[in-house]
Amino acid sequence: MASLQNSPSLYHTLSPNSFPQVSLQNQKHHGTFPCCRRSFSFLVRAEQPSASSSALSQVGCGRRQLIAIGVSAPWISLLNQPSSSFAAETKKGFLLVTDKKDSYSFLYPFGWQEVVIEGQDKVFKDVIEPLESVSINLIPTAKQDIRDFGPPQQVAETLIKKVLAPPSQKTKLVEAKEVYFNLIFSSVSSQDVDGKVYYMIEFIAQAPNFTRHALSAVAVANGKFYTLTTGANERRWEKMKDKLHTIIDSFKIGNA
Repeated sequence: MASLQNSPSLYHTLSPNSFPQVSLQNQKHHGTFPCCRRSFSFLVRAEQPSASSSALSQVGCGRRQLIAIGVSAPWISLLNQPSSSFAAETKKGFLLVTDKKDSYSFLYPFGWQEVVIEGQDKVFKDVIEPLESVSINLIPTAKQDIRDFGPPQQVAETLIKKVLAPPSQKTKLVEAKEVYFNLIFSSVSSQDVDGKVYYMIEFIAQAPNFTRHALSAVAVANGKFYTLTTGANERRWEKMKDKLHTIIDSFKIGNA
């Protein structure tokens, strides 16, 4: 069974040095973990208005036509929304990140600032609470599915020990599970709906001067291994966990 440790193309790239978490020991102000979602997303395909919609312009349409139009009009309006509206649900207090080149999107809390950290595609963090952050990492892979690397717990344990936390930190896996989503991304046709499998991971990493509670979502698509991680100081977990789950739940990967 394939594993990250036995995959030269992924393991050497998915090294601790490629993730900002490692710098937490020496540079706490750059602390960030590279993702988890609890709910399923349902999407409606955009379609052309039916012939009945043209009756709206016909003064002499019959009662039966008017009733049919009245019922279908709201759905026609919904189905004709731009596909970009489905990239991620907008939510009060959050901003949307959309990367059409690498075909992903997610939400992050309003007020977090973007910072540049080597090895990460994007990073957003709270400047006052540096352990509160979200980051995404992309690694090339020849695999077609996250399940090719093994079951959720095996992949989670390998990532936590080898990638998501420095070796000096004591880690604990809280949960690892497989979740399936039907997703659509704004950079592809509204008819191109793809089901993807994600591994959702919750873990705790303990350093000498802090403990971080984190959520990660990993998936394979478009020839890449995607890792989105967010988290907060353990002492603020109860206050932040709903926001962190919102970030993870919003993460979507489309077809490049």
